[in-house]
Amino acid sequence: MSIVPKENIEVISQSIGINNLSPDVALALAPDVEYRLREIMQEAIKCMRHSRRTKLTADDVDGALNLRNVEPLYGFVSGGPLRFKKAVGHRDLFYIDDKDVDFKDVIEAPLPKAPLDTGLLCHWLAIEGVQPAIPENAPVEVLTAPSDGKKYEQKDDGLPVELKLPVKHVLSRELQLYFDKITELVVGRSDDILLKKALLSLATDSGLHPLVPYFTCFIADEVSRGLSDYPLLFALMRVVHSLLQNPHIHIEPYLHQLMPSVVTCLVAKRLGNRFADNHWELRDFTANLVASICKRFGRVYNTLQSRLTKTLVNAFLDPKRTLTQHYGAIQGLAALGPSVVHLLILPNLESYLRLLEPELLLEKQKNEIKRHEAWRVYGALLGAAGQCIYDKLKIFPTLPSPVPQSLWKTNERIVLTTPNKRKRSVEPMEQQPPSKKIATDGPTGLTNSSPSPMQVDTAAPAPSGDTNKVPSSSSTSLSNESISNSRGRSNGADAQSLKKSAVLNQVWKDELNSGKLLVSLFQLFGEDILPFIPAPEMSLFL
Repeated sequence: MSIVPKENIEVISQSIGINNLSPDVALALAPDVEYRLREIMQEAIKCMRHSRRTKLTADDVDGALNLRNVEPLYGFVSGGPLRFKKAVGHRDLFYIDDKDVDFKDVIEAPLPKAPLDTGLLCHWLAIEGVQPAIPENAPVEVLTAPSDGKKYEQKDDGLPVELKLPVKHVLSRELQLYFDKITELVVGRSDDILLKKALLSLATDSGLHPLVPYFTCFIADEVSRGLSDYPLLFALMRVVHSLLQNPHIHIEPYLHQLMPSVVTCLVAKRLGNRFADNHWELRDFTANLVASICKRFGRVYNTLQSRLTKTLVNAFLDPKRTLTQHYGAIQGLAALGPSVVHLLILPNLESYLRLLEPELLLEKQKNEIKRHEAWRVYGALLGAAGQCIYDKLKIFPTLPSPVPQSLWKTNERIVLTTPNKRKRSVEPMEQQPPSKKIATDGPTGLTNSSPSPMQVDTAAPAPSGDTNKVPSSSSTSLSNESISNSRGRSNGADAQSLKKSAVLNQVWKDELNSGKLLVSLFQLFGEDILPFIPAPEMSLFL
């Protein structure tokens, strides 16, 4: 008895055009159909297990048909459940309700939109917490939260798109307390000891990098609105110095926000109270801070030092700027090194001093404050020019030092000589008696009357029967060795002197303008420039 009834065989035969199938044939075909069905289902179950699934799909049945070299059934997918309908007149017969499709409608239908080619594109989602405005990133309007609190959907070509809102930069509770405490110490003019400990913590502690953008914005805001508060400005510059000293902080991306605040504290017209506050010290400290920034990040940002020097030179050569601004510009240029001073300050030094001279004299400038500012600018120019001329003159070789004493041997004694006594040890001593020779040779340890081993070997008696004493071969070799050594030392001393002379001549050829520069600075500053010149070089020029 087959599980496939003969009625199913009759219906299938009628669907393929066989209408006169006898009941006996249908009954005989039913067991064979059951066998084929079981065989296909077993192969389909194998495909399911090889795919590591527990649910049988239409793809597994297609795979089993392919294994049996049978063309698969088209139109059956595993996307959703199949819809069966009950056959009319048959209680247990069901069929799939498939709609008939006209090929003419399929051919005349418009073609679907071609899919895009698969590709890979890289772009920055965020750089140091800031999202760049590029087409690949969603605009800010899309990322704003809707008023109703629902998820935002942007429809493009009729397709809904869900976008997740970006996560805000969240600081830990500890970092928030740390930032609040540091800013309170900076703004509140608290105890200097606590502020020093806070600055030391900024310069050494790790894990402070998330606070760098907050400190940068804090410094910029406080400098812009606190130019009349000298203690606050000085504390802010010390905070910048501590941040630069911290090896655990990557501060390069924030230099473009820090540099305007630092340059403001260097060349601003007024910093703090003009009469009570020592803004000169703040400008000096900021000048050294600017120089350290250029030295550390000059190779990373090639235009950093050029843009900074351009700003300082414009402030230095602008006659409409105040003397305090000129002072800050001069100190900033001088902190960048002698080369910058030589290229940018010295060519304009004479004309600037000509304009500054009336401000220095009591007869022409009655205002004591302006006269004091003029003298501060004069001192800054003197220090910059002195640093430059010292750097130019220190390349000269020092005066030749005396040759150290040399110890050499003769065939009868040890003589300790110096080059300036060589003539005295050769000519006059030959005319003196032996006892006086030993006495004048210095502390050689040969004043004892007992003969030394060297004297016994070198002064061996001649064989009996010879009337003339002939020196032995050992004494002759020692004498020749002493002569060759003396000649080698004289040749080495001559070569050394020639080498020093050549170096000195080369220096004079290459740096002849240093003498002219010294003369010009002496004419401008007088004897005030002399303390910057080392004594050996001063003796060469003056």
